[in-house]
Amino acid sequence: MTRVLSVASEVYPLVKTGGLGDVVAALPPALAREGVIVRTLVPGYPAVMDALHDAETAHTFASLHGVPARLVCCEAVGLNLLVLDAPKLFARAGNPYAGPDGKPWPDNAIRFAALSTAAVAVAHGALASFVPDVVQAHDWQAGLTPALLHYTGAPRPATVMTVHNLAFQGQFPKELLGALGLPARAYAVDGVEYYGTISFLKAGVALADRVTTVSPTYAAEIRTPEHGMGLDGVLRKRTNLLTGIRNGIDPAVWNPATDAHLASRYTARRLAARTPNKAALKARFGLDDDPGAFLLGVVSRLTEQKGIDLVAGAVPHIVGTGAQLVVLGTGDPALEDDIIAAAGLHPGRVAAIISYDETLAHLVQGGIDALLVPSRFEPCGLTQLIALRYGTLPVVARVGGLADTVIDANEMALAAGTGTGIQFAPVTASALEIAIDRAATLARDTKTWRRLQAHAMATDVGWERPAKQYAALFRDLVAQHART
Repeated sequence: MTRVLSVASEVYPLVKTGGLGDVVAALPPALAREGVIVRTLVPGYPAVMDALHDAETAHTFASLHGVPARLVCCEAVGLNLLVLDAPKLFARAGNPYAGPDGKPWPDNAIRFAALSTAAVAVAHGALASFVPDVVQAHDWQAGLTPALLHYTGAPRPATVMTVHNLAFQGQFPKELLGALGLPARAYAVDGVEYYGTISFLKAGVALADRVTTVSPTYAAEIRTPEHGMGLDGVLRKRTNLLTGIRNGIDPAVWNPATDAHLASRYTARRLAARTPNKAALKARFGLDDDPGAFLLGVVSRLTEQKGIDLVAGAVPHIVGTGAQLVVLGTGDPALEDDIIAAAGLHPGRVAAIISYDETLAHLVQGGIDALLVPSRFEPCGLTQLIALRYGTLPVVARVGGLADTVIDANEMALAAGTGTGIQFAPVTASALEIAIDRAATLARDTKTWRRLQAHAMATDVGWERPAKQYAALFRDLVAQHART
């Protein structure tokens, strides 16, 4: 049995701002089937503390980065959780990283250094009942964990840094070095120093025993200047220790045959039962009841990374072809305004709900014909995996995990019976419009479209295969660590 301490700032459904929370929640049950025991360490935000029942204090810190704190051990949302209960750091409502004004909390460096310091305590045996063989740190919020373990010099577990999105790096002033618990020698090019600052993500990438990211193509892309976000040199240096393992989705949560959020449940053999979802979706968004219209959708953060500006720019083309568009999400205020303006110019044909609404996302995925994912970069992406599961054909940019998970329905793929969506490159407005036209043309051939939907729904988008890859990596790492 391999024991893993997973350290993360989010866990679905208790706290989630993106795909990180989904992955942190879904991976441990899949790993359990591979003989890997996972305990997940998360901050004690209000929503997390409210979910705790029959919790026990497992360890107490008289002062953790200047505040009293404790580790609470419990089972919640189907996971074995360790919760860092430090009210002065985490008892704040709303977004876990930013205040009501949208600006990052000024003490974020200390908040997430405390999370990593608590992880180090567990790694060094603070809980007699659970001493991990591996510590897996997720994204910058946990990035100091491998660094702190590296610099302790004491016997320690093996460490893995998992990068979900290289764009978010956790940069803070170098003057905080001591307050973060790091020695002076850590502030170096081969340590935590990053262009005159301290980078939590760089710390983890540079000092963990292994680095993983969430798709094979993204693992290759981030070693290039174009996609490396300033860390490509470090990642190229660590190429032999870098692995891309694609994410999955929970097939129990995302299952059109059992989904209570749909107007009509369906399977690949009962695709006709999908039709009422389109009608229900149009009614929900206030679109014209035009059964023959090709219905496109977006379920996304509304940011330039996600290519939402390209979607807004493509609206006249979409409407000009007779298609309709729904958009669900929140993000940059300027892009929200652009989408709202586009909907205002084309009532009945374009509609948007500016909200994070996971329940409504189920109906969108079950009701649209095609999902637009024109991301400029995409570590893995989950929305296209959900689309595949729901027989919604993804129209995706050929980047990162999108390139790894969607098979372009070109002529040869159609002949071979392997297409599951549309890929396009480069990531431009004109290329997106051409891809939309390709999808609409395929949809007019009902027999071909149904075949593509069946292929999409048969795609393996679950966690079984990725979990096997993670389990093998953990076991290999533990064996290597024991020899050193």
